[in-house]
Amino acid sequence: MAGLMDLLGAALNENTIQQMAGRLGASDTQVQSAIGMALPALLQGLQRNAADPQGAKSLANALERDHDGSVLDNLMDFLGNAQQGPGAGILRHVLGDQQVVVQQGIGQASGINPNQIGGLLEMLAPIVMGALGKTTRQQGAGTGGLLDLLGQATGQMQQQQPQAFNLVTMLLDQNRDGNVMDDVVRMLGNFLKR
Repeated sequence: MAGLMDLLGAALNENTIQQMAGRLGASDTQVQSAIGMALPALLQGLQRNAADPQGAKSLANALERDHDGSVLDNLMDFLGNAQQGPGAGILRHVLGDQQVVVQQGIGQASGINPNQIGGLLEMLAPIVMGALGKTTRQQGAGTGGLLDLLGQATGQMQQQQPQAFNLVTMLLDQNRDGNVMDDVVRMLGNFLKR
């Protein structure tokens, strides 16, 4: 049974990266570098949401309702129409007010225009949610298991790409106290007030 990082690794292969690069007008190398920073941002954002009981419930409901992993079966078709997919909505929930900061930071580090990074994030978000949905179904992870699953994935990312992980943590830590959780709680509170 494949884990979350296995599914993401298989989905984000050379063909997928070439397709994304073509859609964005960037080089394969730039896109691969940007993905290396975007994945930790998305996984940390999801982990923060899952750390809050209400956020975990909302995430579990979204996975059950909309993200069964079928996007991974038709990836090239999805990438051809990604701008019409659910990516923008997912990013509002996962990154909240920090989306622009994340786009700018990843753009600067990868040499890609921040607007293009926004497009990349819109492509990646449904892929990550699809992989997470498929993994939770395969492993029978309910609402409580989401946090563990995401914790394992972010731990793997931190070990594999410590510089990218640290950059993302810095971008998401609004008050620079070294802990993104307080920032997430504040973002979640603001989101729930809307």
